[in-house]
Amino acid sequence: MPDVQPLVREFVLKLKRRKVEGSHAVARQTAELLRSVVSQHRMGSTNQAAALADAIRGVGEQLIAANPIELAVGNIVRRVLHIIKEEDISSTAVGIEGLSVTAESDDEYDSENDDHPTLSAAVLAAHARNALRAPSLQTLLEDIPVSTALSRSASSAGDSDGKSGDKSSKSRKLKHDVIAAIGDLIDEIDTCYDQISEQAVEHIHQNEVILTLGRSRTVKEFLYAAKEKKRSFRVFVAEGAPRYQGHVLAKELVEKGVQTTVITDSAVFAMISRVNMVIVGAHAIMANGGVIAPVGMNMVALAAQRHAVPFVVVAGSHKLCPLYPHNPEVLLNELKSPSDLLDFGEFSNCMNFSTQDGTPLLNVVNPTFDYVPPKLVSLFITDTGGHSPSYMYRLIAEYYSADDLVVKRRSTSTSS
Repeated sequence: MPDVQPLVREFVLKLKRRKVEGSHAVARQTAELLRSVVSQHRMGSTNQAAALADAIRGVGEQLIAANPIELAVGNIVRRVLHIIKEEDISSTAVGIEGLSVTAESDDEYDSENDDHPTLSAAVLAAHARNALRAPSLQTLLEDIPVSTALSRSASSAGDSDGKSGDKSSKSRKLKHDVIAAIGDLIDEIDTCYDQISEQAVEHIHQNEVILTLGRSRTVKEFLYAAKEKKRSFRVFVAEGAPRYQGHVLAKELVEKGVQTTVITDSAVFAMISRVNMVIVGAHAIMANGGVIAPVGMNMVALAAQRHAVPFVVVAGSHKLCPLYPHNPEVLLNELKSPSDLLDFGEFSNCMNFSTQDGTPLLNVVNPTFDYVPPKLVSLFITDTGGHSPSYMYRLIAEYYSADDLVVKRRSTSTSS
């Protein structure tokens, strides 16, 4: 893929330098890049699906390693791998429609006059089991594609005429279908805000008080939609220190005519008793229903639980991650610059003090994210509807059918 590698290196550099941040932007640009990879990939005569999956996997490993905290990258890579698996199964199912089943029979007319290529009942039954079996990333990474197995079976049955043309046509169709499916995935990412916002009137009622923390575009669009439907409500915005993104959200809400009150993060527990519902965004939703969210969110969730206030998370399906928080490859947090907290000019004298072993007396820790366990979440609202935390693993299985990271296969093989 000589034409794609410059694009891959450019995007890897952007991820490493944090030039692209935010799950939505990262997910969309990852999908666009993978669509280019598929478009430029040269399909071989055999193992087309496996070769295409290997190309996607190789690029995906580079992207994930560039910025592991952006879990949306791995989510999109897995989605594309699953698309390839599904399209391969679909094209194979179409291909067997014209094949007849042979069984031991004494009817000579059947064997002499049937012009259609034949497959044994055992071959078709095996293919049916593979097609009906829930696909997993293990089978996606290691299994021989169904189309390859079927073509081998057909060749053993003596059907060898015109195969090169059929393979070429099938390769083009597989490639075209995968590109179209990735295009649908990009459209899904682009329209997630609209799909989620349409549900706002079902959850925000008249004269309610909503609390949120920081600034989430999904939350903003959700509140905008409720306001456009003539809902009258009030919003408490925790400022989201140290970056104070809550100030930006408060200004945006006021411009739309929403009655807004800015509070400090430390005042959340004092104000939560006046709140009817907490609505927040998320960086990622894990397979167990836990949430990786901006720092301070766990404090808000605990306050909501203490006062029996519903804690609602709104997020697009591209943020659904098939990994669990305890997976070693999951990076739950990263540290931002200490300058967000302290002015080095003002505290420069403190930096000179140290203990006997030379370590400084003053240290600054500025984490980016919090982890909110599923027991603190009341409801997830995605572009497919509202779901309880216990249902999230089933929803995630519909998108990925996998619970492993694509880079794990390489690390395992290299270690052995």
